[in-house]
This record gives sequence, C-alpha cells and structure tokens, in this order.
Amino acid sequence: MRTSGTAWLQRIVVALCVVTSGLVHLYLWQQSMHRVAIVGPAFLVNGVAGIVIGVLLLTWRHPIPLLLAIGFGLATLGAFVVATSSYGLFGVHSRWQGWAEWTSAISEALAIVVGIWGLAVERRIARTGW
Repeated sequence: MRTSGTAWLQRIVVALCVVTSGLVHLYLWQQSMHRVAIVGPAFLVNGVAGIVIGVLLLTWRHPIPLLLAIGFGLATLGAFVVATSSYGLFGVHSRWQGWAEWTSAISEALAIVVGIWGLAVERRIARTGW
C-alpha cells in the first residue's frame, strides 16, 4: 500500500497514543491492579495489546492496524468511562483525576480521532493514488 507523508505521520501519532496507553496500563497493573479480579488481567492485556498494535501500525501498511487502534481506543476509553460512572466496572470505581487517568484518556481519544482520519487518508490514497 502506498502512503503519503501525512499518512505515515498519522500512523506514528496513533502508534505513540496506543503505546502510551499500553505503558500506563502496564504501570498501573504492576503498581496495584494485578491484585484486582477481572479488571486487573484486563489491564495486563491492554498493556500488551497497546504495544503490539503500536508495532503493527509501524510495520504493516494495511488498514487493519488502524482499525485495531480505533477499537483499542474505543474499548479502553469506554471501559474507563463506565468505571467512572456510579455503577463502576466489575466493582472498580475510578475518577477523572491523576496523571495516569488523563494520560490514558487523552491518548485513547487521540488514537480514535487520528486513527479514523488516517483510515480516510489512506483510503483516498488507495483510490486516487495520492
């Protein structure tokens, strides 16, 4: 697949976003979340998935890594929003405060927005050749 400089830059930004979220989740898992049932293992999976998706974005010029990054951002940010609701997520109640929460939330939102934009740009390139 042919890509432009803009498409490549978008992939780099999305990769940085999902890797950032993944590293934050791995840090939180190591600090305390490894003791929490259900959500703890999900933090570990999120951490590994963020890194794997980041690598795929930079090494595989296909729409699938962008779709994975968008799904990662939607699922992870969505789970955090549910965890901050009055219901919580599997007994975990989070708040919108702290560097880890904001770093993850912002990087996931950016992964969604820039990932969608990247798909549109790459689709245009595939269709028109530029």
